[in-house]
Amino acid sequence: MARPTLFDFNGVLVDDEHVHLAAFRDVVAPLGITLTDEAYVQRYMGFDDRGAFTAMLRDAGHTIASVRILALVRAKKPAYMARIADALRIFPGAAELVRRRAALGTVGIVSGALEHEIRYCLGRMGIADHVAFLVPAEATEACKPDPQGYLLARKELAARGAADGRAVVIEDSIAGVQAAKAAGLRCAAVAHAHDAAALTAAGADVVAATIAELTDAMLDGEDG
Repeated sequence: MARPTLFDFNGVLVDDEHVHLAAFRDVVAPLGITLTDEAYVQRYMGFDDRGAFTAMLRDAGHTIASVRILALVRAKKPAYMARIADALRIFPGAAELVRRRAALGTVGIVSGALEHEIRYCLGRMGIADHVAFLVPAEATEACKPDPQGYLLARKELAARGAADGRAVVIEDSIAGVQAAKAAGLRCAAVAHAHDAAALTAAGADVVAATIAELTDAMLDGEDG
């Protein structure tokens, strides 16, 4: 019996971390903050916009205030959308996996991305009708590695009559894997950004090099 499936979004279905990085740079450059590729992957990827900006300002020794963070998040929205139309890359096999899992059970997305970003990309991928629900950044007060997003997804699955405790999460970041495990869920990771050893050390139950290599047997486990 297939498990319900909860997908992370950025770095799992769509290869848009380079777009987020460019948009972050657009916003923090006027503050005198230089954001390197390495720093983004190691320190900020996996956070939602609020968490990332908070960490960036803290690391740079800037004053942190909720009003300031909100202003930065708002400034990033148009910066991201202006770039994504021409820069969106979809991981090979991603759309096919969503369709396959949706045919077997409920599919949801739990992401630090904003809802309008997710819906735009799902439309571009042609899979919007295969995703039953979203838990975007706006739905949570704490970003990954906090499990809040996945706990909300479990409640949504339960409300839909799905076996929420049997859900499998597909993640690509250390913080995402930690969040899934803290929520008591099985987690399959894809090594799109981090190596397999790091993802396994974070708690991933199974790791594949790419999303195209994930099979239903890997996702559901021997007891699936």
